[in-house]
Amino acid sequence: MENRHPTCCTAFEGSRRIASGELIQVATLTKQVLDRGEQAPVLIFDDETSELIEVDFRGTVDEVVKRLGELPSGPAPAPVPPETGEGAPRGPGRPKLGVVAREVTLLPRHWDWLNGQPGGASVALRKLVEEARRINEGKDRLRRAQESVYRFISAMAGNQAGFEEATRALFAGDQARFNELTKTWPVDVLEHTNKLTANAFQDAESHSVLPAAASTTI
Repeated sequence: MENRHPTCCTAFEGSRRIASGELIQVATLTKQVLDRGEQAPVLIFDDETSELIEVDFRGTVDEVVKRLGELPSGPAPAPVPPETGEGAPRGPGRPKLGVVAREVTLLPRHWDWLNGQPGGASVALRKLVEEARRINEGKDRLRRAQESVYRFISAMAGNQAGFEEATRALFAGDQARFNELTKTWPVDVLEHTNKLTANAFQDAESHSVLPAAASTTI
């Protein structure tokens, strides 16, 4: 399991939702389901990315919770700037930047242009990256949301009627078509899918590209 756990997640037993909320609370309720000897596959999804979360369910509920409680939570610490190169002290009036040195491969003409820019290649590259991030922020956010929906429905509805057509509608930004194709899917799966698509179709026409308190249904 990863060293850091997400804030919110949702667990399913087959196509039935077990719980949504904080990982420790969801894991506790999921453990109770597993201890009843349920046979359907149990999956836990990150509510933001829809990536699968692995939990060690061996032992008692207290042991499961204890293992989860020992994991750090929250964002990973920022990388420590190196003491040489661009991360080294730059003299009076030049604050130390939290930069990370990595190799960049460009053609000679690219290096010639970058080196001719004010501040040199590194400054020019940072400005270009920040500008690209600003311009593509909406498209990137939409793409991440669509990928999250795709991960979830691939795992939970890959055998459902209309799955392939729904996937095409998702990446085409056609919400009406997507909703029509998925309306017969299992209730809990459809409800979670609709929750995820709230962001996957936001501003889809202008940016088209090819999470909450715990609740239980035990």
